[in-house]
Parts: sequence; structure tokens; C-alpha cells
Amino acid sequence: MSNIDWTVLIVTLVAVVVYGVFIGRGQKSNESYLKADNKMPWYIVLIGIMATQASAITFLSAPGQAYTDGMRFVQYYFGLPLAMIVICITFIPIFQRLNVYTAYEYLENRFDKKTRVLTSLLFLFSRGLSTGISIYAPSIILSSVLNWNIYVTNVLTGGILLIYTYIGGAKAIAHTQKLQFLIILGTMAFAGYLLIQNMPDGIGFNDALYLAGKSGKLNVITTEFDWKDKYNIWSGIIGGFFLALSYFGTDQSQVGRYITAKDNTNAKMGLLLNGLVKIPMQFAILLIGALLFAFFSLKPAPIYFNERSYQHLKEANPEQAAAFEKEHQDLQLKFNAESKEILKLKETHSPQLQKTIQDFKNTQTEVKALHSRVEEAINHSNYTTEKTDTNYIFLYFVKNTLPVGMIGLLFAVIFLASWGSISAALNSLAACSLKDVHLLFKKELPDEKTELKYSRLHTLAWGIFSIGVAMFATQMDSLIEAVNVLGSLFYGPILGIFLVAFYYKKIDGPNVFIAAILSEITVIAIYQFDIVSFLWLNVIGAAAVIIFSAIGLLFYKQKTVNS
Repeated sequence: MSNIDWTVLIVTLVAVVVYGVFIGRGQKSNESYLKADNKMPWYIVLIGIMATQASAITFLSAPGQAYTDGMRFVQYYFGLPLAMIVICITFIPIFQRLNVYTAYEYLENRFDKKTRVLTSLLFLFSRGLSTGISIYAPSIILSSVLNWNIYVTNVLTGGILLIYTYIGGAKAIAHTQKLQFLIILGTMAFAGYLLIQNMPDGIGFNDALYLAGKSGKLNVITTEFDWKDKYNIWSGIIGGFFLALSYFGTDQSQVGRYITAKDNTNAKMGLLLNGLVKIPMQFAILLIGALLFAFFSLKPAPIYFNERSYQHLKEANPEQAAAFEKEHQDLQLKFNAESKEILKLKETHSPQLQKTIQDFKNTQTEVKALHSRVEEAINHSNYTTEKTDTNYIFLYFVKNTLPVGMIGLLFAVIFLASWGSISAALNSLAACSLKDVHLLFKKELPDEKTELKYSRLHTLAWGIFSIGVAMFATQMDSLIEAVNVLGSLFYGPILGIFLVAFYYKKIDGPNVFIAAILSEITVIAIYQFDIVSFLWLNVIGAAAVIIFSAIGLLFYKQKTVNS
């Protein structure tokens, strides 16, 4: 990067850290540190919810996801608005009335202490792991830009955000998320504009869309039902509904955002608006990936977007790499020529256009096959970093295309997006581990100052844990998919516990405790045997808790009758 880019990057990041420390100064109690004194208006709640969900993974991995698999990933969010309505009707009033620090406090009142602890541990394990993945996403950038070891950048990335998270708590997180999200949205919109502007002369937005469509990247709606298909309208609406219901209704990283609201109305407004805004925002981010495919259909694309990994292959096996490059060069010339010919003929609707489109699709298949062979060769060369280059596609475009200054700002944006979600996650992990585990097995702390000290120590501990997890994230494929798969392994049973608590009043603590354990075992077994795609695990997990609880209740009734 240029000196100007470095200046933009450093100044932006330092300004956010300083602002976070300043706004979060003067913490005196857990009420402020963990709940921001319940003073947040609806728009801060909205931004906090969106910023917590839209991590660096969203902005780094989602364009790559659309580039490789098309825009059908957006269907994952189709169940979100429905889930927001249910949460506003059922979850928020209960949490607000009980004035809880964590969602799991309610479970002790409804069931017993062990059910509260079990649910908390499921959350802590899943959220701790996914937070580590979220740290890894921006450290890819630092590693690529500085040519530093990925393990060193994991420590730097996770360590910097700990400064204001440790000091300022929920208040600092809420206000820095506001600043971060405004910068992020503005910069991503400008990046999309520059993507179109950097198309070859005479190629506009409609032309790029046309090419993206012919390549199959605008596959927003997939109606064919398939249990193993990750993204279709059925898994999106049904599986996505249950995942969103669990994530926004029972995951402390999200519950912690709206329990800081002034009142019920502000909490509900923030959550409902999130349900309306999230889908078009995610659509726009994925569209950048589809347009990137059109961009590299018209201009030379690299043989592999992770340049460092490919460089390792060149050094390890130069003859194989040379053969790959010759084949790649021939295919790229052919692919670029066919793309331009399609745009030249697109208004004619002639037989020649249809033939050229078919040739274009055939070449696209050949390019993809070559990419798979290159990827396989890299993965067999004992180079132990990422398995794919999906997370590098948007990054490659930024580094090699955008003007000076904009590159530094885009890198800053991905850091800021990561910090917004990670800081909220660390705050929620600290609140949960302190309130739901630590203080349940320890006598009351002597004063608020001591309790605040413990809250900060828990924040620090989870920060260190998440950095440790990031060290193992290098073997994952698409990060945005990895996070959602991980969540789906645990969110279903957690949601099922809450659904039983809300709607099945006859079920007691011991019954639901056993049902939850059996449900988690069932979900992990189904995932291990690859029976259905991961979104359905949320439905299965929630349903399993309800079914096992109902069976337990029948067994208890039968036992009572016999005795």
C-alpha cells in the first residue's frame, strides 16, 4: 500500500479506538459496563444489532461467496423478518420485565439452575468459537498487505479491539458501532460505484448485470426443494426463520444489544427495522460479488486470488505451475473475448448470441475446473493456510484496482466491521460467563467495584480465548458459511429450550435439561453423517427439544399413574 493508504488506515483505526475509550470512560458498575444503563434509543439499538451481525466476514467473504456460488446465499435471510416479529411479541417483553443481564437468567426462574448453566455453556462454546473466526477474517487482510505470518496478525487484530472493549464495556461498544457502521456503509457503496467505473470502456451497470446473469451468478431465488442444498427458498424461510429466532432471541451477543434499550418500544423498533433492512443490505453486498465476476469476465483474472498460496506452489513445483499458467492464459483470452462478444450481440437475440452464451458457459466450466486443480495442487503442497481463495476475491480487487486512499479506507472498513461484531460478542461472553456461571457458584461479590473488575477480567479472558481459536481458523473454506454452520450446531437446541419455557408450561427443569442434551447429540450426529444441509439443523434441534420434552412428560405422567 502507499503511504497515503497507510495514513488513512491508521488514522481511521486509531480514531475509533480513542473515541471508544473516551465515550466509555468512567465505568463504575456492571449496570453500565454490561447494559449501558439501559439508555440506548432505537437507532443505536438498530445499528448495534446490524453491526453485531455484519462482521468483517460479511464484507470480506460474502462477495467471494457470490463470486463462486452466486447470490442464492441471500435466501438464508428470508426467514429473518418473521423471526423479528415473533421475538418482539414474546421474547422482548419478558426480558425487559425481568430486567435481565443475560437471556439465560430467565431460564433459572422458569426451570432451574442447571438448565440455565447448560444453555449458557452451549452459548459460550458456540459464540466463543465463532468470535475466533471473526478475528481471523480481518487478520487475513493484515497478513496479505504486510506479508506477515497469519498467526502474528491474529494476535494484533484481536488485541487492538480489546482496548476499548475492556475499558468502556457496552456503552463504548454501542457508540463505536454507530460510528463504524456509518463509515462502513458509505465506503462499501462507494466501492460498488468504483467497481462499475473500472469496467472496460463502454461497459455499464446493465452490461455487467447481463453478464452476471448469463453466468448464473444472479440466482437469487432457488425454488427446487433439496434437503442437502444449502441455500434455497425453503431452507431460507424455514431454516432461516429458526436460525434467526435463536440468534436474535437467545444469543446473548444480540440480546445484549436490545436489552440496553430505554424501553420496550425502542427495543422493538430497533429489532423490527433490522428485519426490514438486513435483506436489501445483504443483497447489495452479494451483488458486489456477482459484479466482480462480470468484471473478471471482461478483464484478466488471476489464476488464484490468494497470491501468497499460489506463489508457494510456484516455488514448490515450478513446472506444474507453468503448465497451469499456460492453460489459464489461453482460457482467459477465450473467456474475455466471449464475454465481450455476448455484450456486443445482446440486443440482437440472434442464434449467434445463443451459441456465444453457450460457449461462454462452457469456458466458465473449464475455468472453474482449472481453478479446482490449482487449488488441489496448493492444498497438496503442504502449505497449511486457507483451503480456498474465496475470502481473497474482494481483497484482490481492492488491492489491485481501487485508487490511492480508497484502498486504505476499505481495509479500515473491514477492520471496523470486525471490531463491531467482536466487541459485542466479547461483552456478551463476559456477561454470560460472569452472571450465568461464575456468580452462580461463588458467593456474592463485596461491592460493585469488585464485580466490575471481574467483568473486565472475563472480557479479557474471552478475548484471549478467541485469539487462540483464530489460530485454528486457517483451514476453513468460506468464513461466512463456517460461522453459520457453527451456529446451526447449537442454536436449535438453545431455541428449543426457550420455546418450551415460553409455550409449554407443564415441562419442568429436569425434563427439559435431558431433552436439551439429547437434542444436541442428535444435531451433531445428523451433521456428522451429512444427512441434511446445515440450515435445517436449526429446525431439527428446536423440534427435538420439544419432542423429547413431550415424551419425557408422557413418561412422567405414565409413571405417576402406575404408582
